[in-house]
Amino acid sequence: MHLVRYDSGNGPQVGVRRDDSITPVSGVGSMAELLAMPYDELRATVESASAAPVPVASVRLLAPLDGRAELWCAGVTYARSRSARMEESAEQSVYDKVYSAQRPELFLKAPAWRLVTDGQPVGIRVDSGHDVPEPELAVVVNAHGEIIGYTVCNDMSSRSIEGENPLYLPQAKVYAGAAALATGIRPVWEVPDATGLAISLVVRRNDQEVVTARTSTNQLVRPIQQLVDYLFAANEFPDGAALATGTGIVPDMDFSLQPGDMVEIEVAEVGRLVNRVEVGKEPFGRLNR
Repeated sequence: MHLVRYDSGNGPQVGVRRDDSITPVSGVGSMAELLAMPYDELRATVESASAAPVPVASVRLLAPLDGRAELWCAGVTYARSRSARMEESAEQSVYDKVYSAQRPELFLKAPAWRLVTDGQPVGIRVDSGHDVPEPELAVVVNAHGEIIGYTVCNDMSSRSIEGENPLYLPQAKVYAGAAALATGIRPVWEVPDATGLAISLVVRRNDQEVVTARTSTNQLVRPIQQLVDYLFAANEFPDGAALATGTGIVPDMDFSLQPGDMVEIEVAEVGRLVNRVEVGKEPFGRLNR
């Protein structure tokens, strides 16, 4: 089961996807409305969905968040991320320190309207010479700070910009096409243990695999709930939020994404996300409409 947003020609709707069909969630007009509910009410609403299903092939699947929801990211939560950041940066010590610090690194990645989803392009900046995908498990949280599900995130990153100066992090991380989430949210009650989920990355260039890598959420240095607690400590999210939990996969320094590359990310028990790489902000002008 996955919670999805979709458009069958009459505007966005919320539904429960099972295999190749979607059952609309009656009485719920948006994912924001669903994520405003407490956990027990949300689960009961989802599990009681019984309207006539529609074929997935007949609709357009949308990014899973809407309204005032936001995607945030946690940084340097895997040893591989720490070593990669230190390798690329002129200020290595900040990454070593935050990896073991009590307070995690959290940053705003994108509001809901900036998100791209499966089958849509992801972007690299025209002024960056070194760009990589960052495959991550994202936790979806309701307005009450309760984890309600998981999805797949690609936290696109400019290694050259962040490496020049850590204060350039927002420019390295926040730009058109930099934030992708899979279409589906796998409910937390169907994933009883998120601490050992396999995460894989494949990058294809001209139909050839140029990057293949795997990790597991058992390499996370911080508990997922701790990350959520810090996110909600001083913020309100009335329409819910997604929090990407960091990456344990960073390609070697001699690799950089190119326009036309296909990025495939899979998180076991959660979902899959596939995006083609494009350069510049022009391909993402539709996000402003």
